Amino acid sequence: MGNTVVRAARAADSPAVVEIHVRARRSYYDGHLPEAELAEWEAAVRATGYADRFGTRGRTWLCAETDGGVTGFALVNGPELLQLQVHPDHWGNGIGGALHRACVDGWRASGVPLAGLDVFEPNVRARTFYARQGWREVARDGEPPHVRMELDL
Repeated sequence: MGNTVVRAARAADSPAVVEIHVRARRSYYDGHLPEAELAEWEAAVRATGYADRFGTRGRTWLCAETDGGVTGFALVNGPELLQLQVHPDHWGNGIGGALHRACVDGWRASGVPLAGLDVFEPNVRARTFYARQGWREVARDGEPPHVRMELDL
């Protein structure tokens, strides 16, 4: 792994963020959601991108940049971690950990005492990652099934 820097997302990052989100989302939803549903979501995301959402009030978009390329991103809304995605080609290189540390640092700096997230229940890789970071499961529900996790800060 090269040098990874976590920084605020910029409009020019939108194509990379879309590609990361599509590839990562497919990695955990393939076989669990109908292909038509995955394809419809993917087409919509590719058509609209995320550049216009980077400046949304109350939301923090972060990008992990490794050797000059965007390799992951996180999206935080107040005490909620809405997305933490790393391109599958870069899994296991510490990028998710770097993004997670940046999120935790931001919450602590803002005085957030408790953070929360929802993760797709069959996504054992993500649930294991979050558990290693200190998150605990507090509930399971929904269709498709999701696990609610919380982190004391």
